[in-house]
Amino acid sequence: MKLRWSRALTLLPALALALGVTTPPAAAGTAAVGSGWNDYSCKPSAAHPRPVILVHGTFGNSVDNWLGLAPYLVARGYCVFSLDYGQLPGVPVFHGLGPVDASAQQLAAFVDKVLAATGAQKTDLVGHSQGGMMPRVYLKFHGGADKVNTLVGLAPDNHGTDLDGLTHLLPYFPGAERFLEHLTPGLSDQIVGSDVLDRLNEGGDTVPGVHYTVIATKYDEVATPYRTQFLDGPDVHNVLLQDLCAIDISEHVAIGLADRVAFHETANALDPAHATPTTCTST
Repeated sequence: MKLRWSRALTLLPALALALGVTTPPAAAGTAAVGSGWNDYSCKPSAAHPRPVILVHGTFGNSVDNWLGLAPYLVARGYCVFSLDYGQLPGVPVFHGLGPVDASAQQLAAFVDKVLAATGAQKTDLVGHSQGGMMPRVYLKFHGGADKVNTLVGLAPDNHGTDLDGLTHLLPYFPGAERFLEHLTPGLSDQIVGSDVLDRLNEGGDTVPGVHYTVIATKYDEVATPYRTQFLDGPDVHNVLLQDLCAIDISEHVAIGLADRVAFHETANALDPAHATPTTCTST
């Protein structure tokens, strides 16, 4: 029997809870120009010559994922933009659900739009969860390497997730994997061993010319095991929040939404020449 979207939509809140998504959804696509964010008249300064593009995670959107970090970066003088990607027909607000490769092509178009508006030659990308992994598809397969200086991933599922072991149970439920692929292909693409991830990581984790920073938390309950988030390569900086602040208890959602230690380390990655030590008191 074909899956009916009206029925499938009722499952999205449960899936969101399973993934640890507990933030209240904002109206996707709402411009935050009043906060200086998504302001296409913004011109990068000499101090921060590259616009920053924020890439939300699964079930997120261009607003709700960045209510903390976007104003933080704007206050530090950056031109900040965010996009919606991975939309499915009939599914409002909750994005990042479409096929990862198609989402990477949406990111490619958005980067070109921001570069054209700002006059910059390159951009920096900051992504949370899928938003930290999917840009690597853009960099490797859709021409992004020449247009991106830095990629910062906050809890990115770079080598796939087993959702705290839950994905190992899928073979015991006939049809479950096919159901997941049909309902939310963006989710199935993130499971360890997916075709997308195998292709992405084949031959190495990075592409030349891009600086990579990965910021992870050992309390992550979604992109698991958390060490699979880290990258290998000649220009990679892997960071564990608890090495910077032992009492930081942020999990998967909080690291992207409200963790000031993670925010400070993100700012350091965007401007390493003026980096300052990140500690529990970083603001």
